[in-house]
Amino acid sequence: MISSAMLFVGSAILVAWGVAHIAIPTKNIVKGFGPISTDNRRILLMEWLMEGVLLVFVGLLVTLVRAFAPEEEITPTMVYRGSALVLVVMAGISLGTGARTTIGPMRLCPAIFVTVAILFWVATVI
Repeated sequence: MISSAMLFVGSAILVAWGVAHIAIPTKNIVKGFGPISTDNRRILLMEWLMEGVLLVFVGLLVTLVRAFAPEEEITPTMVYRGSALVLVVMAGISLGTGARTTIGPMRLCPAIFVTVAILFWVATVI
């Protein structure tokens, strides 16, 4: 029961952060780079949106696996732990890149990713 709650809470955080990534700051983030080439603007936009899409996907994947996969099989555990590892990698990348900027929300990404990774991982061992 507690492990399910941890998985659902972590998933909700990811989906909300991913949707916020896509919907709220995208236009302003791109504009914040000032005059850049059209290709660079498209690449920046693509990468920004892709992170949001990945976060939503991972959150929904964990939710669906928890809701529909049999608990006694190894596959759900692999999905939760694999998702946790991806989030730790993303946190590491973010620590070296976006978290070093003055943009407040980007500085939150590593903490959010690690927090959700811990929720996912701990849910597999309790």
